[in-house]
Amino acid sequence: MELLLKRIAPRADYTIGKLYIDGQYWCDTLEDRVRDLTEEKKIPGQTAIPAGTYDVVVNISPKFKRLLPRLLRVPHFEGILIHRGNTAADSAGCILPGENKAVGKVLNSTHWEKRITEHLLEAQGKNKDIRITVV
Repeated sequence: MELLLKRIAPRADYTIGKLYIDGQYWCDTLEDRVRDLTEEKKIPGQTAIPAGTYDVVVNISPKFKRLLPRLLRVPHFEGILIHRGNTAADSAGCILPGENKAVGKVLNSTHWEKRITEHLLEAQGKNKDIRITVV
């Protein structure tokens, strides 16, 4: 299964994107600000992950105590999840799914977190590889 996160609106404090699963648009995303880590320092809790392709697994988050998609082997980051939230302050480097219907926010994030998690968990149960490419 292939996920694609296209970052379409980089801003000073956040980044809006669109999430596709197997070529089909699913929802919008919100992340922290994208920084070029070869030229800027990472600011913990305020920096989006680097563009690239990452393996994804669904497992229990120790922090949130529920099943969530986890990105593996992200350079300079640990514990990167796809989880609910509404603003970049909720992100801490993670990807927040939802609907970008308000400036700097995603709405209906809980709905999209559950939908994405269920879909990926089903694929994982069928032993399908899951990857996300962030561009």
